Amino acid sequence: MIKGLLSIAINLLIILVLVHAIGSWFPQVRESSFYRKLDALIEPLLRPIRSVLPTYGNIDFSPLVLLLILYLIKHLLRL
Repeated sequence: MIKGLLSIAINLLIILVLVHAIGSWFPQVRESSFYRKLDALIEPLLRPIRSVLPTYGNIDFSPLVLLLILYLIKHLLRL
């Protein structure tokens, strides 16, 4: 039961990170209230990664690193 809920939570977080990353490419999406709420949820997870990982040009790899961490957690917990 707990494994199922944890798996759903991680899968939902993966989807939200993807939506956040794709939405960041479009200025009109970034100005929406949905994106602001999503940003308030995802940004605290990305901030520690950004403090360690430098940006290369204008490319931010922190969402990719967060996705890798989430998939690693799923694999280690065998969800």
